[in-house]
Amino acid sequence: MPPAKKRARSYDSAKTRAAVLAQFGNVREAVAALTPERLDGPTRLGEWTVRDLVGHLSMVLGSVARYLDGPEPAVRELALVDWPLATATASARIDEDTRAVDTGDPAGLLAGTVARYEERVTGASDERLVPTRFGAMTLGDFLVTRTVELVVHTDDLNRAAGLEIPFDRQALAACTRLLADTLAVKAPGGAVEVRIPPFAVVQCVEGPRHTRGTPPNVVETDPLTWIRLATGRTEWAVELDGARVSASGERADLSGLLPLMA
Repeated sequence: MPPAKKRARSYDSAKTRAAVLAQFGNVREAVAALTPERLDGPTRLGEWTVRDLVGHLSMVLGSVARYLDGPEPAVRELALVDWPLATATASARIDEDTRAVDTGDPAGLLAGTVARYEERVTGASDERLVPTRFGAMTLGDFLVTRTVELVVHTDDLNRAAGLEIPFDRQALAACTRLLADTLAVKAPGGAVEVRIPPFAVVQCVEGPRHTRGTPPNVVETDPLTWIRLATGRTEWAVELDGARVSASGERADLSGLLPLMA
């Protein structure tokens, strides 16, 4: 008899909405202080400059209002946990759209983006369907994906511009949990336990399932290291050598399963 399907993780709507605004606010404050020279500096994202990255961050939030402006799709097509794996199919389109954003006034761009977002999201139901790039999903689920985008690209911005933009705790938690759950979907099973304290614990990889005591195969790391691994910002061997990842057991090598998002 096949194992019972795991129940999807739920996210508190009020906390998610607050986290999206808090993290975007952290980004806005930092961008307002960037000089033109730093805005035109390179990032680790191919040919994107810091200015391009700011434009992309405006798209991350701006897409919510844009989707709410359009007609509601008839049916839900995408579950939240399937979103991270789907993103790899749109990298070329995302790059093209990002380069089309007018970033001549980065601070003004972000201010206008958040104002439009708040206007459209206030009062909108979490169950309202929105037409994302990868299929229709609920607004509540789509807002969780915004925490992933904001946390990941805040980290990119910190690295590129030498900043220390803080991470909202709830945004970091939601991002960590969704990417952990995606690993469990990509490699279903119970042979390996992945621990990302204090936010997530998941089991994955086919093989013998433990039922009590210490699992024979355990991976543990911190949230930011996990997020960087899951999104291809770093490599398994590098983090293992740097002792930012611990892996015990013959099945605890996750290098062949990462990254989850390109």
